[in-house]
Amino acid sequence: MVVKRIGLVAHDARKADLVDWAKARRDLLAPHSLIATGTTGGALRDATGLEIECMKSGPLGGDSQIGARIAEGKLDILVFFTDPLSALPHDVDVKALTRLATLYNTVLACNRATADYVIESPYLLREYRHGELPGTYE
Repeated sequence: MVVKRIGLVAHDARKADLVDWAKARRDLLAPHSLIATGTTGGALRDATGLEIECMKSGPLGGDSQIGARIAEGKLDILVFFTDPLSALPHDVDVKALTRLATLYNTVLACNRATADYVIESPYLLREYRHGELPGTYE
């Protein structure tokens, strides 16, 4: 099994949804290295008991810290439950984070349905090299 580095981020209105999702997927998340923005990480840790490395709160730089991990190639998956109906004062940071995930070909799940597909993917447990055809490597 390959340990993935998974970032967990949620807007305020979606934190409870991410916590519920993580509780339901706790056993699938547990073997992986989990990184979250501060407030989200604390809520996830309290609800699941999972070991989570917490960055700063999103508006205080946590989104940027997660973005730096992506740019450094130190994040495999970003689960970012966004709230598309709320204007956010740190919207520029949010756009930067999603732009970096897209630029660096990082798996990005912005809602529960996509996160379910990602966490259930056979690629979660094995190495995945961007741009290679499935089955062309061990």
